[in-house]
Amino acid sequence: MRLEGKTAIVTGGASGFGAGIVQKFLTEGARVMIADINGDAARHMAATLGPLAEHCQVDVANGDSVQAMADAALGLYGHLDILVNNAGVTHLPTPLEEVSQEDFDRVYRVNMKSVFLTARALVPHMKSRGSGAILNVASTAGLSPRPNLNWYNASKGWMITATKTMAVELAPSGVRVNAICPVAGETPLLKSFMGEDTPEIRARFLSTIPLGRFSTPQDMGNAACFLCSDEASMITGTALEVDGGRCI
Repeated sequence: MRLEGKTAIVTGGASGFGAGIVQKFLTEGARVMIADINGDAARHMAATLGPLAEHCQVDVANGDSVQAMADAALGLYGHLDILVNNAGVTHLPTPLEEVSQEDFDRVYRVNMKSVFLTARALVPHMKSRGSGAILNVASTAGLSPRPNLNWYNASKGWMITATKTMAVELAPSGVRVNAICPVAGETPLLKSFMGEDTPEIRARFLSTIPLGRFSTPQDMGNAACFLCSDEASMITGTALEVDGGRCI
C-alpha cells in the first residue's frame, strides 16, 4: 500500500473532494484525521470508515482551533507525515464590485489564511523531522478564471503561488509542498459555482472541459495520493491540473 504507516490530516475532509482524499488515503494504508468545521459529519464519517480514521472539529480560519487540531493529531499519532489543506469556500457568481465585504472576508479566511495557520501549527514539526508532504487543494480557477467568481479565483491563484514559495523555502528541510487544481466537480460546491443547477448551465460548463465530464472526489483522491506518496519524492512546487483538459 502506497501510504502504509503514514499519518495525515485532511481539512474539509467530511465531504466533497476532501472525503475522496480521505477514502483513498485510508485505502492505501494511512491513518487519517478527518478535520472539518462540521464536527458531527466528521465523527460520522470516521465511524463508518474504520479504525484508521479519526475525527476533529476545526475552524481553519481560527488560529486557536487550528492549533488544537495540530495538537490532537500529534497527540494521537506522535508525528505527522501529510497535511492536506482542502477546506474551501466560494462566493456566488457576482460582478466583482458587488461582492460583499463579508463574503470576501470569508473566502480570504478559509481559502488563504487557513494555509498560513496550518503552516504555523505544523511546519515546525515537519522541519524538526526532516520530512513531510503538504498538499494544497487549489483550482483551475486560479489558472484559467471564469467571470463573476473573481475573488474566489484570486484566492486560488494565491494558493498556487503560496504552494510554490512554500516549496522553495521548505525543500532544504525535506518538506515537499504541492497543489492540485481541480476543474468543477460533483461536490456540494458545484451549485455555488454555477449559480443555478440547470441542464443548460451544466452543458455550458461541460463544454469547456475537453474530456466532457466534471471531476469527482475519486479523481482528487488518486492525484492527492500520488503527490503525497514516496513515489513523488522528487516532485515539489507543482500545481497539478486535474481538469480533463480545461486549462489546455
